[in-house]
Amino acid sequence: MNEWNIQSRAHACEACAQPFADRQTYHTLLLDEKAGLRRSDICEPCWQKQSAADTRSRVGFISHWQGIFEVPPPVVDAIQKETAETVLRKVIERNDPQYAAAAYILAVMLERKRILKVKEQIKRDGQRIFVYEQPKTGDIFTIADPNLHLDQLEQVQRDVAQLLEHGLNPVLPATPAPTPAPVTSGAENETAPPPAEEPAPAN
Repeated sequence: MNEWNIQSRAHACEACAQPFADRQTYHTLLLDEKAGLRRSDICEPCWQKQSAADTRSRVGFISHWQGIFEVPPPVVDAIQKETAETVLRKVIERNDPQYAAAAYILAVMLERKRILKVKEQIKRDGQRIFVYEQPKTGDIFTIADPNLHLDQLEQVQRDVAQLLEHGLNPVLPATPAPTPAPVTSGAENETAPPPAEEPAPAN
């Protein structure tokens, strides 16, 4: 089971369906359900209607934190250079196990740059799972610990450097086209006769 995904912040309260206003306080619950980890975003008024004890007693409750909703900026249609965050998003969307180690290293890099923040560490099916949040967007990144060994780090770091330089789909070296046969004319274009048969040796 692949334990890495992205869950975007909701634009409305899950309890009352009221859209969040810019700079409004909201609360996020992280729940462990059969299908996987799920976030639940709730507005402040709905949060005040329930007690902390009721919240923590919810089935599958893992964690809770508070945030400030920010209206997303308009989408700018421009070609941007790949960053560690954009590569991480593409890797997670690809959902290919071969990139699991690279996803983990990218998340650690972004944590060190304070672009992502660790909100929770949990264990699921014996595997450690990190729950990161991107504070500006409110997105939650769920990243599994691949349990890398020291002798694997160098190769993974090379893989990450390759992804950052060329993106998830690096341009493959062009395959040389087959050389066309030379065009000839006249006698040179005629089919050569088969070699003459050698006479059979006399008995």
